[in-house]
Amino acid sequence: MKKVLANIYLWVVIAVLYAPILIILIFSFTEAKVLGSWNGFSLNLYANLFKGEAGPSLNSAIINTLLIAVVSASVSTVLGSVAAIGIHNMKRRQRKVMTFVNSIPMINPDIITGISIFLLFVFLGISRGLGTIICAHIAFCTPYVVLSVMPRLMKMNPNLYEAALDLGATPFYALRKVMFPELRPGMLSGFILSLTLSIDDFAVTLFNKGSGGIDTLSTYIYADARKGGLTPELRPLFSIIFITILLLLVVYNYRTSKQTKKGGEEK
Repeated sequence: MKKVLANIYLWVVIAVLYAPILIILIFSFTEAKVLGSWNGFSLNLYANLFKGEAGPSLNSAIINTLLIAVVSASVSTVLGSVAAIGIHNMKRRQRKVMTFVNSIPMINPDIITGISIFLLFVFLGISRGLGTIICAHIAFCTPYVVLSVMPRLMKMNPNLYEAALDLGATPFYALRKVMFPELRPGMLSGFILSLTLSIDDFAVTLFNKGSGGIDTLSTYIYADARKGGLTPELRPLFSIIFITILLLLVVYNYRTSKQTKKGGEEK
């Protein structure tokens, strides 16, 4: 009975989490303006999205979102990886302190992070826009990369870097050719997580986008919903984003499990 109840509970949780996404996915294949109304199967919403006929504001929001996400995730991955290496090489007490400090931005509510960065830009007299959004996203994504890379450092042979230096490699060359390849799985995980967080973010973006008319998907959807409804082309866009992230996670987990299995067989 306990096993049956546990399975029922699991499937209820899965249904609550994924039923809304499934509904959006289904109704992305109809032209109905209102979600829940089926007017027959159609791919016109996808066609409008790819042809740019959904409206200039939505197209601009998509481009801004992708640009901010890719740039901030890339920079965060490099900064977070280097920071993780530095924290790993500290003394035990210092490492504990820095690990605790790194976890604070992740525990903080997004609205606190957004307001804090906003006040910093105001104090420094920096006008807000695309650059400040990217800087803000880098700031809150980097700790997640550190958290993703640290476990790989724990498993890594600590003598590899020193051996590369003894063989004549410069510190930067050893970092690029020895450390980063060993840390690649953790860096890739941090990059995907940063990319997802950046695309998903609303509060930090809202406070740091300024009044220059720059919108990301989150701020565009918020403004669109306040008008009394959502643009129908958002349904196929949501579906594409969900499927893309899902495929990335499946491929990453498959490759990670394959490498783990291969490493276990070699041992």
